[in-house]
Order: sequence, then C-alpha cells, then structure tokens
Amino acid sequence: MDWLTTVDHKKIAVLYLWAGGLFFGIGGIEALLIRWQLIKPMNDFLDAQTFNELITMHGTTMIFLGVMPVIFALMNAVIPLQIGARDVAFPFLNALGFWTFLFGGILLNLSWVMGGAPDAGWTAYTPLSSSTYSTTHGVDFYTIGLQIAGLGTLIGGINFLATIITMRAPGMTYMRMPMFAWTTFITSAIILFAFPAVTVGLVLLTFDRILGANFFVVGAGGNPVLWQHIFWIFGHPEVYILILPAFGIISEVIPTFSRKRLFGYSSMVFATILIAFLGFMVWAHHMFTTGLGPVANALFSVSTMLIAVPTGIKIFNWLFTMWGGQVRFTTPNLFAAGFIPTFTMGGVTGVMLASAPADFQFHDTYFVVAHFHYVIVGGLVLGLFAGLHYWWPKMFGRMLSEKLGKWTFWTFIIGFHLTFFVQHFLGLMGMQRRVFTYLPNQQFDLLNLVSTIGAGLMAVGTIIFLVNVFLTSRKPMDAADDPWEDGRTLEWTIPSPPPEYNFKQTPLIRGIDAFWKEKMAGNKGMTPAEPVGSIHMPSATILPFTMSVGIFIAGLGFMFSRDDFGNAFMSFMFNNYIVTAIGLIITFGSMLLRSLYDDHGWHIEPEELEGSERT
Repeated sequence: MDWLTTVDHKKIAVLYLWAGGLFFGIGGIEALLIRWQLIKPMNDFLDAQTFNELITMHGTTMIFLGVMPVIFALMNAVIPLQIGARDVAFPFLNALGFWTFLFGGILLNLSWVMGGAPDAGWTAYTPLSSSTYSTTHGVDFYTIGLQIAGLGTLIGGINFLATIITMRAPGMTYMRMPMFAWTTFITSAIILFAFPAVTVGLVLLTFDRILGANFFVVGAGGNPVLWQHIFWIFGHPEVYILILPAFGIISEVIPTFSRKRLFGYSSMVFATILIAFLGFMVWAHHMFTTGLGPVANALFSVSTMLIAVPTGIKIFNWLFTMWGGQVRFTTPNLFAAGFIPTFTMGGVTGVMLASAPADFQFHDTYFVVAHFHYVIVGGLVLGLFAGLHYWWPKMFGRMLSEKLGKWTFWTFIIGFHLTFFVQHFLGLMGMQRRVFTYLPNQQFDLLNLVSTIGAGLMAVGTIIFLVNVFLTSRKPMDAADDPWEDGRTLEWTIPSPPPEYNFKQTPLIRGIDAFWKEKMAGNKGMTPAEPVGSIHMPSATILPFTMSVGIFIAGLGFMFSRDDFGNAFMSFMFNNYIVTAIGLIITFGSMLLRSLYDDHGWHIEPEELEGSERT
C-alpha cells in the first residue's frame, strides 16, 4: 500500500525504474526474436505476421515504455536533490504521471493476449494502420495505450518545468544549475510542445478506426501523408526528449571523474537550447521519399545538418573536460567515455541521411536501422547505464560492484557494435528493413549472423547488470554521502539514500558546482540558507492510482465498443459504452474527491529532525 499511495519523488523514481526495467526486458526479448529470425536466409522460425507484430512492438515498447521511464526515474531521483528542493512542485501529479504511464504500457502489451499485437510498424503509417489493412484490435491497443502513457509523460514534463522554475535553492541562478538539471528542464519543454501533436494524431487515428471517420482515408477525402506530418512533428523532437537527458548525465559523470569543471558550461547550455529549437524544424527529413518537392527537401536537409553544430560543440566540450583531467575509469565513466565515439558515429550517419538525394538510396534499408540504433542505444542506453551506476548509491544506499559493472560495459558495448556496425553495410548492399526473410547468396548471410551474435552479447551484458543489482540489494546500506569522493553537486551533500525531506536546511548556493566550491573553500558541507524549522510534507494518497485505473477501463471499453461478443451481457456492457462510462466515473469521481477534500499534508518538527540524525 505504501508503494501504491506514495507521492515521494524518490519512491516514484524507484517505481519508474522497475517499470522501465520490465518494459525494457520485454522490448529486448522482442529484439532477440527478430534477430533470431534473421540469423540465416529463408528462416521459418517466425511467420510474416508475427514478425510484423514483433518489429512494431519492439520499437514502440523501447521508445515509449522502455527508456522513457528510466529517464524519468533518474530525473525524479536526482533533480530535486540537485536544485536543493524537498520534493517536486506537484507531488500528486508526479504519482499520477507514473500510474497513467504504467497503465498505458500495460494496455499496449495486453494486445499480445487479447487478439493480436499492432502490426503496422512503430510509426503506424496510414493506410497500413487503417482498419482496412490492420483488421484486429492491435492498432487500437497502440493508439489508446500510447494516449494514456503519453498523458503520463506530459504530466511529468509539466511537473519538472514547474519544479525547476520555482523550487531552486537560494543562490542557484539558471546559470549555476547542474547540466543534468538544464537538460531535464529543456527536455520537459520539448515534451510540453511535442506530445500534444502525437496525441492529436492518435485521437484522429482512433476516430478513423473505431468511429468510422476519414481523416486518413483517401477514398473519403482524407490524406495519409497528414499522419506522417503529425507523427514526425512529434517523432523528431522525441529523439531529443530521449537523448538530451543522456547528454546531461554524461555532463555530470565526466567532470566528476576528471576532477575538473565542465569545459564551456555556458556554451553547453546554449547548445542544448539550440538543439531543442532546431529539433522542431527538421521533421520532414523522415519524409524525403514522400514527394514533398525539391524546395521542402532542400530546406529540411539544411536544417537537419545545422543540428550537427550544437551537437559537435557538446562532443568537443566533453573531450576538453577530460583533456588534462585526473581521469578515473570507474564504471559510470567507462559508459560515458564509450558514449562519445559511439554517439558521434550515429551523428555522422545522421548527416549522411540528411542529404535528400542520398536518403533516396538509404531510405527503408538497414542503414537507417543502424543509424537510429547508434543514436538511441549507442547514445541514450549507454548514457542511462552511466547514470544508473553513478547515482545508484544515492538512490539505494549501496554501491554496485565495479567488477560486474565493467563486465556489463565490455559485453554490452562489444555486442552493440557487433550488432549494428555491420547493419550499415547490409543497408548499403540493399537489405530492406521490416522484411522477415531474405534469399541466400546476396552477401547478407554472414553479416546477419554476426549481427545476431552481437544482440546475444548485449543481452548477456544486460543480464550481468541485473545480477549486479540483485547481489548489491543483499548488501547493507552503507554507501557514503559522497561515495565517489569527487561529487560536485548538491545531491552528494546529503545521506545515501536521502531522508524523506531531502534537506534538513535548504542550502545556500555560492557558485556553479556548489558542493565542489564548498570543498575547495575547506568546508565539510553546504552553508544553510535558513534556520532549522518545521518541514511541510505532502500526504500519501491512492487517488492517482484509482484515476489511472479508471482511464485504463475507459480505454478498454471504448476499444471494444463496436465488437460483437456473442454474449448478450458483454455486448450490452460494451456496445452501449457502459464499460467506458464506468471507467470515466472512477476517474472523474477520484478528481472530485481530490477537489472536495482539502488535504493540508503534514509536518516534520525540528525535534524529530534532531532525533532522526542521532539514530
């Protein structure tokens, strides 16, 4: 019950972490099945329909349900600590964001056992995703599941924006914020503008499929290319929603283990803002082969190439931070160092794909698959591994094993390059993506075998990480406040794991890398900005959970509202929208309770703070 009702950002971080781990595992299993099917020519391990379902669910699960919650886990665990806050701005909304995300993800994955998974590709292009070509409820699970999960992400983004704008400790100006706080801030702003676009698209597609509308139906005056525009206006900023937090993590890890301030801090901040701004101006580079014409293609080519400039600034800044530093290759720093060349390779192929004439050749081949995975796995996932190893002692009070961490790094990164490096050449030799089998003697055989072996190695690396987590969880909580000894930011000034109230006294910030500045001045900890006083805490509540259950029931009811169940009672309940109504009553009833019952929270008094410190 404690976990179902919690509004504590640190517990919500753990919930996000386990949910993300679950979906990441599901997406990984789907990837391994795909690779096993492609291990040799004319393989009959999977049929075409199952393969289509697997590639659709792998992409959708990994992007929306696998890596997003792990990003949110680290944001929840770290951001309030880094800015000197006792919680996020809206603890209730924080819990609601998690539960809506979780129930959206569960709804999407129920498609496997409730009549077929979506099979139109993770981008769900119309008319493939229309009811004409996707006749099962698979795409309905996709549209409604992602609307519910996306609502959770949107709520989370708004919450972090409000937290960072209003809850920074005294003295923490914007240009003194840690880089991870900056990237979270800018990521949240992108979420605020990008997610409404995909929500609109998903609503229109739901209406097309369930209510017989014609937004994307050519025969009735609709336009399938409209879906591509709506999807990619969200879809390209989504790539930056994923990668910017990884940039932030790398910008925390490298200075810590180089014992140096981040090189070019202000240029890093402005480069991040520029990436976010340009990220909304490049969506049609996914559509070069749609026939938009030479003017549109040229404009989107140029804007896409421009993004390489701020990204390049970041890469050189990380290298210059390490240059001349006292570099220690701990597990987090290994992942950070591995991130830089790997992500750069993904960026280089991105510039190649930005050229419209070249893209005509690369489009829908394995070259694109290789590029995308170099950015998202070689960038984001390596960044997340760095962040998890780095902040694990702060979140859980236990240090992960360095030996197992290094095994994780080497197996994962070698497996990664084996899997995806060869796919560039498969693409250049003409192997198309989303094809479930291929003829022998086209020079695809050996490279596909290598790729599948690499995927197995990545799985081994992930399993070693899980073993590390399991073994660590059995150890006592004995991590120091600053376990890496070179912590530069505020989270390393408080106990590991942090107390419920985070900071007994709000710290006074006197410069960038606030804790490091105090260390250099010879101080043991931060100077308090206030006397010890009563601390206000928010109350736990079950309402975010019940609201999300209601949305889940309503979504399921709406999806099956046109089905003939062959059972009078079931048909009556679903066809008359009664199930949908029950779900909405639960959700709006919970909202009403929240509005009518004025919960003032509770207080931790100074005497209790003194007592807890002594124990």
